[in-house]
Amino acid sequence: MSALTEALAAGRAAALELMLDTVRIYRVVDGGIDWDTGATSGGTQIPLYTGPARVKPKAVEGTEVSAGERTVTLREYTVSLPWPTPPPVTRPSPGDVIDVTAAADARMAGLRLWVTGVQYSSTATAWRISAEDRS
Repeated sequence: MSALTEALAAGRAAALELMLDTVRIYRVVDGGIDWDTGATSGGTQIPLYTGPARVKPKAVEGTEVSAGERTVTLREYTVSLPWPTPPPVTRPSPGDVIDVTAAADARMAGLRLWVTGVQYSSTATAWRISAEDRS
């Protein structure tokens, strides 16, 4: 086993220990999002992943933007999934939804995020997804 392989294995094990949250990632097709409440309306939810994750904010402050007749604050998060997670039939893409179903910090349970990007790397310690809270 090479030094790089050993270092990656140790890093991936350490990253997994930090995954104290549980998330559900899905895509809504043939439906819509109620931008006032953030709830999905109608349509079919295609599950992409359910399991452990680490949900971590990228910054404390958010960016205020106008959405229709309402001001919304966008907050960026990084959602890390275990490295050995098998790839779903359909990879997450911008617009997919991440629901935090359980968290070590109970205040995060129920948080809804929208995927903004997905990172791929052979030398990463976790599979990282960029997402935003649009509340």
